[in-house]
Amino acid sequence: MKNLIKLEELLLFFLSIYLFSTLDYAWWWFLVLLLAPDLSMLGYLHNSQTGAMAYNIAHHKAIAVAVFMGGAILGIQVVQLIGLIMLGHSSLDRVFGYGLKFPDSFQHTHLGMIGKESK
Repeated sequence: MKNLIKLEELLLFFLSIYLFSTLDYAWWWFLVLLLAPDLSMLGYLHNSQTGAMAYNIAHHKAIAVAVFMGGAILGIQVVQLIGLIMLGHSSLDRVFGYGLKFPDSFQHTHLGMIGKESK
């Protein structure tokens, strides 16, 4: 089952690449911006609760889809781009086992523990 979920996430990542190709941006923008959602980890500098909230907002796929759809409905490509970057990044994170965070610890995700604490 775990491999099936990873495959699903990988397909969502490829979907974000395909949808990006329909926008009027050079391909390298996708590569440059792909790690941008990880800037949300700066919230952990304040505390783990703020960090988890900021991280989860930037990595929540429903929010990504809503942002993309909002941009599509309004015809604003930069908003579509933001949604696609969020979706692609979040899907790729899930392929590697990184999930949404619980407020107690960065390592505690909805997919289980990550890092040293996972062993």
